Amino acid sequence: MTTQSTVIIGLYNPKSPTNVGAVMRAAGCYDATQVRYNGTRYNRAAKFQTDTQKTHERIELVEMDDLTAGLNEDVEIVCVELVVGATALPSFTHPEKAIYLFGPEDGSLPQEVVDKATHVVYVPTNGCMNLAATVNVLLYDRLAKTAGMVDDHQQVIANRDNKNRLKVRNDA
Repeated sequence: MTTQSTVIIGLYNPKSPTNVGAVMRAAGCYDATQVRYNGTRYNRAAKFQTDTQKTHERIELVEMDDLTAGLNEDVEIVCVELVVGATALPSFTHPEKAIYLFGPEDGSLPQEVVDKATHVVYVPTNGCMNLAATVNVLLYDRLAKTAGMVDDHQQVIANRDNKNRLKVRNDA
């Protein structure tokens, strides 16, 4: 029996609806289970500004004060933060069930949130990426490390643009 994967994205006081919309799109592309957020800034701005695929219709976007509230015991807390002592993402083994917590672009996760984490990881870049880019990289890393589970032909057929009929020619 295989266990169902749980991938929850938690956004700590996200700065803009553009960030949240782009995170929603990433969540849809990589089959996240849910996106949670807290803070006051997002609610003051327009909703789903860049959620062009209407991911909010498939993936729940939940406002909550404590992003880790109500989690099942087997869901591991993974903070994604550029912090001394964190594990570089390329060396990280993703848990089957996880909530990934991200701080705002103009700040960091609070120390008490990091203290609750099972794991703390960072993306080894020169400088900082924006919130949505970081979420995309993390979710792609998770997918890439499970690459044997992807049927390449079916994946392309199911997800390519309806005008895309390109083929790779093996005439070498």
